[in-house]
Amino acid sequence: MHRRVVQIALAIALPMMMVWGLWHVPAWALTEEQKILSESWRIVNRAYLDETFNGQNWWFVREQAIRKPLKSREETYEAIEEMLAGLDDPFTRLLKPEQYRSLQVSTSGELTGVGLQIAKDPDNGELMVVTPLDGSPADAAGIQPRDRILKIDGFPTPDLTLDEAAARMRGTVGTPVVLTVKSAESDIIEDLKLLRDRITLNPVFAQLQTFPDRPPVGYIRLRQFSANATAEVAHAIVSLQNEGATAFLLDLRNNPGGLLQAGVEIARLWIDEGAIVYTVNRQGILGGFDATGSALTDAPLVVLVNGGSASASEILAGALQDNGRALLVGEKTFGKGLIQSLFDLSDGAGLAVTVAKYETPNHTDINKHGIVPDRVVSADHLLRSQLGTDADLQYQAAIDVLLSQTVLAEAG
Repeated sequence: MHRRVVQIALAIALPMMMVWGLWHVPAWALTEEQKILSESWRIVNRAYLDETFNGQNWWFVREQAIRKPLKSREETYEAIEEMLAGLDDPFTRLLKPEQYRSLQVSTSGELTGVGLQIAKDPDNGELMVVTPLDGSPADAAGIQPRDRILKIDGFPTPDLTLDEAAARMRGTVGTPVVLTVKSAESDIIEDLKLLRDRITLNPVFAQLQTFPDRPPVGYIRLRQFSANATAEVAHAIVSLQNEGATAFLLDLRNNPGGLLQAGVEIARLWIDEGAIVYTVNRQGILGGFDATGSALTDAPLVVLVNGGSASASEILAGALQDNGRALLVGEKTFGKGLIQSLFDLSDGAGLAVTVAKYETPNHTDINKHGIVPDRVVSADHLLRSQLGTDADLQYQAAIDVLLSQTVLAEAG
């Protein structure tokens, strides 16, 4: 009797599934390639910020993808990339095993390539420069934030994912690569031949700046929010105070971001109490990070930002500005307010998935908008050796603001 009931139940269930168009394959019947695809689908289904999945029936997307005859791992990767493309989110992407390992290196250690942080323009999909890394071949060639990379060695970049573009620019030290670059300022298009080089990711440059008849200033330039950035900034603050610094200038220009946690921890070095950042997930639930009473100094602080200041740089700048801890000087920031998490796949590949967006302490959503400085100062392109010198107009304006604050503080 029990067996008959089961048979009747199956006879009812199967036609219903056929009517609905859901040819669901049970997990135990999946091939290895289908399992990898299904694993990727589940990660996005569970974690992706937009619960409408860009207006798609995400279950139906899976059912269409799972029916494809996946004969190799490469075909599986192509199917996953096609599935993710429907989200219209360049930051949610598949990372093949080699790409995944390279991305993990980018937050600590060394890189070999031209030294560009890149993103896809959310409006038109063009490959856009976030910033060149200090001292890199791209920096030496004069490539600027928001320039467009139209081709890499003649290959059109619209046909490439972010990671494929990055892979084409990486390579053996001393080998050439030709980038076709469209200037963000003049729309001039030119081919630039760059020689790949080894790029050391040293995140902090610190120096005591002295002026005639003025108090000394601790200048800290933070290049990237890498794993060791918090310790390096903390060391710089303490060392500069011991040298006599009575005020600080924190330079976040052309800092493309990095680790969210590093941005939060560095904010805590400057802020004793108050919110640092809020995170908003797909349910609209606010999480967040607060100061922990661990600030190393309450000395006057000014922060330099520009169009290359992105992501974790904007978290830090927004926290300092909204808490009244610092004034911002320079140009409007890049405007990347989305948070990605990395997820391992069982074959050594990974997924970068947009899981949340962030808001500043005043609940400002800066994604695509950026943060406007308290004092806007434009600047021409400078060589790295000119940063923090008389030729650096933004730096000079920041020093003027900072020293006026210091005088007021001493008078009070």
